[in-house]
Amino acid sequence: MNAFAAILLWSTVALLGFRLRHIPPFLLVGTALLIGGLAGLRRGALRGLRPATVLLGVYGLFSYHFCLFLALRLAPPVEANLLNYLWPLLMVVLAPLIVPGCAPRPRHLVGAALGFGGVVILAAGGLSGPFSGSFAGYGLALAGAVIWATYSLMIKRFGGSGTAGVSACCLISGALSLACHAAFEPHYSLALADAPLLFLLGVGPMGSAFYLWDRAVKEGDPRVIATLAFLTPLLSTLWLTLFGGGRLTPASAAAAVLIVGGAVVGSR
Repeated sequence: MNAFAAILLWSTVALLGFRLRHIPPFLLVGTALLIGGLAGLRRGALRGLRPATVLLGVYGLFSYHFCLFLALRLAPPVEANLLNYLWPLLMVVLAPLIVPGCAPRPRHLVGAALGFGGVVILAAGGLSGPFSGSFAGYGLALAGAVIWATYSLMIKRFGGSGTAGVSACCLISGALSLACHAAFEPHYSLALADAPLLFLLGVGPMGSAFYLWDRAVKEGDPRVIATLAFLTPLLSTLWLTLFGGGRLTPASAAAAVLIVGGAVVGSR
């Protein structure tokens, strides 16, 4: 349930990002992460945190978003996002290397393969031709996928960060993202009209989702959770269709069948 709640929240990122697309990416992510970190902050909660816990969280939250947003700048967004969504498949494949006794069974591999096949079909609707763009962009997108997959598996192995740890990592990662904004992006002043959507982004997919994910991976089976994660791009497409002016196509329907089928097979 925690994993599905996190996936449901993450599926709103594209819609909220679409509405806030005028804000530079690193500024958007940095502000949202600070809001998300503050949402889980409690008095005295940061005391006694192990440096290794904080480093793991910053590795996952900051490094992942850093690679993803640079990839979206250097490579076509649809193609970069497709490579980014290798991370659930990588979770299944890398599980036995990081989490003892977590070797994938045939149903996990089949579920992950079906899910990724659905993501490919979903993304293919946005491709205008053969892959084009910077190899650096593709490399960063793939690096982001590896980072999030290994971060999630290390949560399982080392027990997670808990609310306090995730809050600290959100705050540190948010500060680092704002530093990237200052270094790489033109100055931008946030408008008061953006505050409600920024708050929703920070408290939801860039805040509560990370707390839920930490608990879900710590307590659940990462192979099953990974197959469920393929629902994110499908649900994201549905939100955009309902509220962002997009439209469903036969390819979207085929992708839905594969993704949902993969989730059912992999989570049995």
